[in-house]
Amino acid sequence: MPEKVYGKNYKINRYMDYKAISALLEKYWEGETSLAEEAELKAFFSEPPADLPEDLVEAAPLFQYIAAEAQFPAEPEWDMSFLQETPPQQAPARVVHMQPFRNWMKYAAIVLMLAGIGYAFRQHRETKLIAARQEAEERRAYMEAKKALALLSRNFNKGTDKMQQLSYFNTAVEKLQGSN
Repeated sequence: MPEKVYGKNYKINRYMDYKAISALLEKYWEGETSLAEEAELKAFFSEPPADLPEDLVEAAPLFQYIAAEAQFPAEPEWDMSFLQETPPQQAPARVVHMQPFRNWMKYAAIVLMLAGIGYAFRQHRETKLIAARQEAEERRAYMEAKKALALLSRNFNKGTDKMQQLSYFNTAVEKLQGSN
């Protein structure tokens, strides 16, 4: 295969070449190109043809900028020593002695634990007391309902006795009316 020639001597099948350049550009954006492939992209975009597809038009200014900046060498008076790796220097760690506070922290932790246990015990006792009160109220309500039902039963039985006597009276009245 003949070597590709870009710029003014651009003679290769453009559609085939555009596909290859698009593939190289995708690899470039992913950071997977080699230096030779990047040089090929720079050469292609240094003088791009006028009828570039839209996806290639976006990348042309970037590569033209890179080519323009590559023409200017780095200034020699710059000190490039900052680019060399230097081992990081760590400042000595400051030691904080907590000996005076250590005992107070222990005591504070014990006080907090005792307060928590006391609170839990109090809540448990209050829960038992509330349950006992509720049970007593339920018993009292049951006894009152039982008394009310017994009273109702007694009065209901008294009412049926009187109704029985009224029934005898009605029978007698019917007999008298039947004989007339």
